[in-house]
Amino acid sequence: MSADRDELRELVEQLPEDQVPTALADVRRHLAEARGRSWPPAFFRAGRSGRGDVAARAEEILDEGFGRPA
Repeated sequence: MSADRDELRELVEQLPEDQVPTALADVRRHLAEARGRSWPPAFFRAGRSGRGDVAARAEEILDEGFGRPA
């Protein structure tokens, strides 16, 4: 377990009982936002060519017009 997670647990234990619902709602909101994001983002696949040498061919690919408006 990470030190940050340990600290979070300790801080939660110190919360006054009347503040727990608000903190819990915030944590749930952050978790929902994180779950809603896919990884990797769709743009990561923008350069998929089926070949492993995309980086080596970057200049050639750009010369062919990749990324330019149609």
